[in-house]
Amino acid sequence: MPHTPHITFIGAGNMAQAILKGMLAAGYPQDKISASGRTQTKMDLLAAQTGIRTSTDNQALCQQADVIVLGVKPAMMGDLVQSIAPAIDASKQLVVSVAAGILANSIETWLGKKTPIVRCMPNTPSLVGQGAAGLFATDSVSSEQKNTASTIMQSVGLALWVETEEQIDAVTAVSGSGPAYYFLMMEAMIAGAEKLGLSNQVAQQLVLQTAAGAAQMAQQSDQTPGQLRVAVTSPKGTTEQALNTFNEAGFSALCSQAMAAAYQRSKELAQLFKAQ
Repeated sequence: MPHTPHITFIGAGNMAQAILKGMLAAGYPQDKISASGRTQTKMDLLAAQTGIRTSTDNQALCQQADVIVLGVKPAMMGDLVQSIAPAIDASKQLVVSVAAGILANSIETWLGKKTPIVRCMPNTPSLVGQGAAGLFATDSVSSEQKNTASTIMQSVGLALWVETEEQIDAVTAVSGSGPAYYFLMMEAMIAGAEKLGLSNQVAQQLVLQTAAGAAQMAQQSDQTPGQLRVAVTSPKGTTEQALNTFNEAGFSALCSQAMAAAYQRSKELAQLFKAQ
């Protein structure tokens, strides 16, 4: 692959734009990124905002690319991939999919050829440069292509490789769906704070800052989250009383059950959108 591969995003929704804007912010050359979408007006706006080349012609952009990032919705993926198949050169191009529930084998089937494919499961904090993504590469992907895929996803946060495609379902249950778990916790804490007499504005600021501080503390500490929890929990104190309430309600088991449900749904979606 060239030293600076040309990256084309097919589908320029929120996630694709977060990634490509992250790449630009990290110094990736404007003339090495392009994007396509269905609406010319939106593509013109994106071009004006970023300076990259945009188009509504998927095939034309694919032909000039070294890496094609597929960012359309899962239900649209089959038709989209089959439509660009004639423009894909499997001998020198890498295909990266950021769509949930689309198996690499399905993409190969739609392309009609054995192609280097990377599956990626990003999450919505990528929109603010704090993403956490899992990546899986098929056997056809070279080490250089893997490095390129890492560069793309690291522009908006953490990017970690998993060994099997099935583990992408686990990534989906952990970091893909994970932000919503924390948002739910924040919602519940804000509501609880209001019941205790705080205003919505004060409650929200305290809860959000506490969440941000706890996450940063956990990332920067040499201690595990469990050790940090113990350190902040004084015997017979207020924190212990709150944690006892969580434990009595089966909080840990409920988290595990919720993640297992997300994992199972990810596997079901893979079968639902599987190439026939």
